[in-house]
Amino acid sequence: MSEYERSRTMPALPEHVFDQASDVSRLDSWMPAELHVREEELPAVTVHEDRTGEDASALFRAQPDQQRLEWGTRESGSYAGWLQVAGIGSGASEVTIHLSFFEASHDPGGEAVNAALDRSLERLAEQVRLHADGTEG
Repeated sequence: MSEYERSRTMPALPEHVFDQASDVSRLDSWMPAELHVREEELPAVTVHEDRTGEDASALFRAQPDQQRLEWGTRESGSYAGWLQVAGIGSGASEVTIHLSFFEASHDPGGEAVNAALDRSLERLAEQVRLHADGTEG
């Protein structure tokens, strides 16, 4: 089993960050560009991966009271992940993403996973910023 975790501070309230991250219709805006999530009957979703051209049955759960997202494959059990938003004061938040790969064949390797996690956090921060800028005008 391989596990990876990355964090980033964002200058927004945790509720705002969580709202942006947990909106299933906006997951493509911050997740790795090669992954596309299609909502079914939540918590069921389908994830399409451009690299393989395959669809995977997955689960996606949002826990607003804990400001936490959890996801993972449904049938194969090959990976799981979570995202946690925590307030750190002064209107800022820390967002942590964690991925676990239970099968070595599904693990793209540390360099690739860490780069994807960093890009995802960067894209989420941009979405949070754009939404905040769009609503404050």
